[in-house]
Amino acid sequence: MIVVDSSVWIDFLNGREAPHVNRLRAILGIEEVIMGDLMLCEILQGLKDERAARSVEALLRRFDVVAMGGAEIAVSAARNFRTLRRKGITVRTTIDLLIGTWCIENRMPLLHNDNDFRPMARHLGLVEVPVAA
Repeated sequence: MIVVDSSVWIDFLNGREAPHVNRLRAILGIEEVIMGDLMLCEILQGLKDERAARSVEALLRRFDVVAMGGAEIAVSAARNFRTLRRKGITVRTTIDLLIGTWCIENRMPLLHNDNDFRPMARHLGLVEVPVAA
């Protein structure tokens, strides 16, 4: 199973040619892909109109959608934030912190194209899906 971040889905949906998009294309239909509720929100809020949102939502709901929040993840994410801050690292968005923490706690690899996740991999044990350059 692989969690795919909105940073990858957005580039995929926009038809961008990039290593992380190619990796997503390679795993579709082969690996089980998990869609987090937080990523679903991030992707849908960026769409221009309701018609596009309905179409993309129908596509993304083909994957298992899991809740990535909750009290336990919130507490762990806050602890992870403090751990990184002590090292002089600030994760820019709370949503990325929650996603990364959920992946760490559930031992799920994350396919992403977002610099916020790299320190979580380096210092907190987040497993990143490798992407060929």
